[in-house]
Amino acid sequence: MRPAEDRTARDEAVGHAAIPGLRVAVREGLAAVRELEEGSVRLWASAPSIELELSFDEAAGAPEQAATPPREVELSVRNCMPEGTLTILEGEAQWAPLPASLVTECRFRVIASSSPVVLRVADPLADTPGAFHFGVLSDIQEAIDRVGDVYRRINEEPHLSFVLGAGDLTERGSREELERFQEELEALALPYYTTLGNHELGASETPYHDYFGRGSFSFVYRDARFTLLDSASATIDPRVYEWLSDWLDLGRRQTHVVAMHIPPLDPIGVRNGAFSSRNEASKLLGRLARGNVDLTLYGHIHSYYRFDNAGIPAHISGGGGAIPERFDALGRHFLDVRVDERGVAGVRVVRVD
Repeated sequence: MRPAEDRTARDEAVGHAAIPGLRVAVREGLAAVRELEEGSVRLWASAPSIELELSFDEAAGAPEQAATPPREVELSVRNCMPEGTLTILEGEAQWAPLPASLVTECRFRVIASSSPVVLRVADPLADTPGAFHFGVLSDIQEAIDRVGDVYRRINEEPHLSFVLGAGDLTERGSREELERFQEELEALALPYYTTLGNHELGASETPYHDYFGRGSFSFVYRDARFTLLDSASATIDPRVYEWLSDWLDLGRRQTHVVAMHIPPLDPIGVRNGAFSSRNEASKLLGRLARGNVDLTLYGHIHSYYRFDNAGIPAHISGGGGAIPERFDALGRHFLDVRVDERGVAGVRVVRVD
């Protein structure tokens, strides 16, 4: 039995779309294709750096990088790093920036004279090792009406590069709720890279991938690796374990942060707040420990806990506004995590209420 099998298949399809005359493929699925029309590509990024290939049908069957009549495409990337810029990695193309309506939107006019062309949209510092901070915010759920002041408080921390999310963005995961979440997110001045939680599974379908992309993915920022895993069904799909093996190998010599919604083990142990199988929890944590993971981040439990799992520092932060644990005086909060050349240098709890 594979409760997350369908979502894993959706993961593999994220970032690929085609219409007559134009195909787009986002490498590693690090962006969802929101819209693909003649002359227009709209993406939602899941990482500070994304690479995409644009192919034009006129060159079908032609040699690689074949000349093609100039084709103009307007490229829009939402959830983009505020200073994101475009680079032509392969092929021949010219580009120019276009005005954007949001600080987290990057827009470009691209005129391609060969097919395919490979483009990269990235923060200028994405490949530069160095110290940085990122935020962690999870479990907003029914508090979507009040999340705006959480975003405003995050905006008051100018040193944060982006926000990482461990799921439960909505109450039931419907398209209406996901669209509402996106509308409220416009108040956040930083990109929000997140996986999904069990509350995104409430709808008869799971439209999350259409809006925000993969549930399991991995990216690198400033020589630190971030891996997000879909544990929304209190398990990890077998196919995702295969991907995880590769990501652990790639991140072995880097600072490596792993985030997911439901933690493998509940640090208190008296709630239904962990994986369905303790054997699987042990299996996953053993892999993370052997892979030299530096930090694990979880949501699901509406409070804050700091503990170790398999010798790896762990933080549960479910402070986005969902109903808090009884007698929990912490209230809404997010985390401020500092990474430097030595690894994870500190984790600070920032109260909102």
